[in-house]
Amino acid sequence: MFAEYRDSLGLRWPKPTETKAQCPSSRCYPQDIDLIRKEQYPMLQDTTYLDYAGTTPFAKALIERFSTDMMSNLFGNPHSASPSSQLSTQRIEDVRLRVLRLFNADPAEFDVVFVANATAGIKLVMEGFQAHPKGFWFGYHKDSHTSLVGVRETATCGQRCFTSDSEVERWIAQMAEDGQGANDGLELFAYPGQSNMNGRRLPLDWCRRLRESAAVGHRSAFSLLDAAALVSTSPLDLSNSAKAPDFTVVSFYKIFGFPDLGALILRKEAGQVLQQRRYFGGGTVDMVVSLQEQWHARKDRHLHEQLEDGTLPIHSILALDAALDTHESIFCSLEKISSHTARLARRLYDELSALRHGNGEPVCAIYKDSTSTYGDPQSQGPIIAFNIRNSLGAWISNTELEKLAAIKSIQLRTGGVCNPGGIASALQLAPWEMKRNFSAGQRCAAENDIMGGKPTGVARVSFGAMSTQADVEKFLSFIREYFVESKVFLDQTFSSSSIPRTSEGHFTVESLTIYPIKSCAGWKVPPKTPWDIRGEGLAWDREWCLVHQGTGAALSQKRYPRMALIRPSIDFTKGVLRVRLYDAKAAEPESSQEIAVPLSADPKYFGIGTGSNGQATQVCGDMVTAHMSNLPEVSEFFTKAIGIPCTLARFPSDAPGPSMRYSKAHLQPYQVASLPEQVPGSFPHSESRQSIVKRPILFSNESPLLIISRSSLNRLNEQIKERGGKAAQAEVFRANIVVSEEPSAYGNESPYVEDSWRFLQIGTQLFQILGSCRRCQMVCIDQKTAEKNEEPFSTLAKTRRFDGKIFFGQHSCHLPSAIKSQSAQHPTVMVGDRVNNLEDYQELPKGVIVNL
Repeated sequence: MFAEYRDSLGLRWPKPTETKAQCPSSRCYPQDIDLIRKEQYPMLQDTTYLDYAGTTPFAKALIERFSTDMMSNLFGNPHSASPSSQLSTQRIEDVRLRVLRLFNADPAEFDVVFVANATAGIKLVMEGFQAHPKGFWFGYHKDSHTSLVGVRETATCGQRCFTSDSEVERWIAQMAEDGQGANDGLELFAYPGQSNMNGRRLPLDWCRRLRESAAVGHRSAFSLLDAAALVSTSPLDLSNSAKAPDFTVVSFYKIFGFPDLGALILRKEAGQVLQQRRYFGGGTVDMVVSLQEQWHARKDRHLHEQLEDGTLPIHSILALDAALDTHESIFCSLEKISSHTARLARRLYDELSALRHGNGEPVCAIYKDSTSTYGDPQSQGPIIAFNIRNSLGAWISNTELEKLAAIKSIQLRTGGVCNPGGIASALQLAPWEMKRNFSAGQRCAAENDIMGGKPTGVARVSFGAMSTQADVEKFLSFIREYFVESKVFLDQTFSSSSIPRTSEGHFTVESLTIYPIKSCAGWKVPPKTPWDIRGEGLAWDREWCLVHQGTGAALSQKRYPRMALIRPSIDFTKGVLRVRLYDAKAAEPESSQEIAVPLSADPKYFGIGTGSNGQATQVCGDMVTAHMSNLPEVSEFFTKAIGIPCTLARFPSDAPGPSMRYSKAHLQPYQVASLPEQVPGSFPHSESRQSIVKRPILFSNESPLLIISRSSLNRLNEQIKERGGKAAQAEVFRANIVVSEEPSAYGNESPYVEDSWRFLQIGTQLFQILGSCRRCQMVCIDQKTAEKNEEPFSTLAKTRRFDGKIFFGQHSCHLPSAIKSQSAQHPTVMVGDRVNNLEDYQELPKGVIVNL
């Protein structure tokens, strides 16, 4: 009856008589990979996906097959005797058997426990060992994923990180010689089948040797293999139980893309260790007494029944059934995938290794283990971990690499890649260096990825079953275009003409722009209007932001480009902030919906009750307390505009001090010469150059003010046009002040002269340059249409990269005077104000407070 049902779906199920050589697909893999991608992986069109070690895309046929299954049958909770429940139970057990067959594991010797992912499988093993009365000792290889490393925190009998293969070899050999171990507890040795950092494949034979040595030494030692990275592109043979790991964890989304499901495959002989686990959940017990006495009886028929707490993820397991069918029909076997991806990785490795700058220096530092060989699936998987250097040997920021890659529709992974031991070993980072970096603000996904002269992470490229030679060539072309410095480039870079010269002419303020709502459109200050300038920047600049209603995190255009279409304006007559959604594609864009928010700082006008202390909001890595609007019309307007649940937040006027956030910009080493040790009269509290004056900011990213030069923009656009690109508008750089040279300078402009500025006088006010603005791909968002382009970031990457980072524009702050006069008014700036560069501290008036 079940076979008839199965056949009615047209599903192809493996039978003992079938061989892996049989492939029902009309396409031949990998020869027809381009056609397979076009038919089955539409999400890969127009992109170069190189993060298969993270997850693999799923096939179109998988979703169709799974959908047909779900629409054709009724599946109930397995913990029942109804027909729908029994159907679920039967199908689940069939899939359990299929998983064992995928890895050639004998059902008589192995069992499968379904878990959320490989990490959940690791935690399940840990719980069993942790419950042992005498505790357990834990050892792990340095190439272990973070999820394996975390087990050490529960090892009550000690833990050890093996820093090399030879250490593991000696430890295993010594185990047989030592006899009874130092402790009577259990021992667990864990390691990955493949490093998720650099793809190096570790010896699977350790499991057999560990078991044999432990038996001779009368020690209770077990092995845990993290096979998640390995089996994504390689077969795993568990046909010999004596050689197999005691516990093996996998994540199926790494192999098939869908479903999000994992498994713990355990040797039944070792499974008794996990029976020590104290917790029990629904489905793992036959009887529970709760009233008057506390007693329970665990299920004892199958190991998986004792370990699968609660109702199984029924539909995910059934989706795994469809995934197994689809994967086999398209790719035939993991052996074919392994061979195909090995060829691609070898090609990329050879080409990256050969890249040289114009002066002969290597472009890439590749972190390959000495024991592995690209092209040999036994020792190396299809992963390449590397960092890029410029022609002088300086490291290129991986953040900039990832930003550029995104512009070119290339998707890869950078950072620590959840492999702390591998990263520390490859980058030669000592524990004290990592702790120092953490104290200095380095975090996962942080942009400060070069600290102390060393990278804090790597760039990782990984291939999968549906990768192609075109992916390799696209990435190579990308690296050659943006990171290989030719001899011509070097000659131009170090010529005197590339050094900004001091302009003999004068600059004026061309425009003033405020951005009332962070990351939304700007509002230009009308000409002839003096505009207040405060310690936090121009008045009303970045006083509001949009926050996600679920996470409380501030939103930005980088992720939500439609924010560019939200146009705020200040209406002082009515005392409101007007916000309009402008869509150029709409039939009547000018009549778009509009809301008005009172300018009053009184929280009650913002839909906030009296006495509210605000809510925590994350802005550019900082946690601040902001007043979030509770007005339904406000959240509805912005939610509809962007397409995600969000609302408006305001920086509280009653924050302690002028601000809870401070400027993060720093003077760039290429930009400023050495500063004098003492500047008489410049510091009201101290004359030491170590004095620091914190400059407050509201919701801006790094500093109170951002200045760009029209002359620099003109030069950039000339370079963009030379490459056939679309010229950039000043608006994409989101500057507060645009300065331009007087008409007399036409044809003799001074682009990038601002790189040498240190202090400015704008009108009657003084400003300090804090440092150049580090740019990201957000500058590629057209501020009128919210559409993404490659420019100007693409050209900036070739012309404005310093120390591995890309810069355009200058961060600055207003310099208040410690000496007040009775007639002093609020400082203001205005369109048309003269801009003068003050080249020396001596030109500053006495009492000016300077940042150092």
